[in-house]
Amino acid sequence: MLSTRFVDGAPNWIDVGTPDIDGAVSFYGSLFGWRFRSAGPEAGDYGFFQLDGRTVAGGMRTPPEQGPPSWTVYFQSSGAQATAESVEQAHGKVLCRPSDVMGQGHMAVFADKAGVPFGVWQPGRTRGVDVAGHPGSLCWVELYTPDEAAAAAFYHRVLGLETSAVLFPGGTYTCLNPAGAGEDAMFGGIVPLAGAPAGAEGGPHWLPYFEVEDTDAVVARARELGGTVRTPAADVAGVGRTARLADPYGARFAILRSGPAQG
Repeated sequence: MLSTRFVDGAPNWIDVGTPDIDGAVSFYGSLFGWRFRSAGPEAGDYGFFQLDGRTVAGGMRTPPEQGPPSWTVYFQSSGAQATAESVEQAHGKVLCRPSDVMGQGHMAVFADKAGVPFGVWQPGRTRGVDVAGHPGSLCWVELYTPDEAAAAAFYHRVLGLETSAVLFPGGTYTCLNPAGAGEDAMFGGIVPLAGAPAGAEGGPHWLPYFEVEDTDAVVARARELGGTVRTPAADVAGVGRTARLADPYGARFAILRSGPAQG
């Protein structure tokens, strides 16, 4: 699972783009207990979702021409410009070229060969999120893609990510970890679109998971708040209890209660 012991290739930031930031603040605040702190007009009204004073994610209002509401996962890079060059060499796209963010670090946004957006964050004064792997924070990420092998090769070339296969009843799950970090540093997986009908809605994408203490309670609360349940709560042997949701504006995310399967 994720932690804040960030290394190159590991997720170190996440943010949501939404047409209604006030509505998103209300939704996620009621769902996870997050509070929102704006970085001010000079930051384009970008802001930070915080839990008990610690930053867990970012958020901003995005116009329709920037694409549908969504969560973007950022991976640590010690050289955002070099990563941009690697993306182009690997036949991905540079959507937002590396730029300095008020001395806090450098960010860039790309798209992989299947068109899936993702970002990199080159730490400056801000290393990344303050908390991960705890209730109310990011704990896992999954890439839904039409071609697992091509995706694995792309992210290995661009971010150095390594893969390993985990057997489970009915199939094999492809896990991801940073280069040289070993399986103990696994932070996510790759899922074929063809084998995941619910995940296929809207095409290929990165899906963030947030740790929760009670999956079923969060699912029920999301419904009450106007969210959508894309995949009902279910136990995954050896993993925990998970569900896939979307906020009232369509941004997709998942929740997970880690540990032995409930029930």
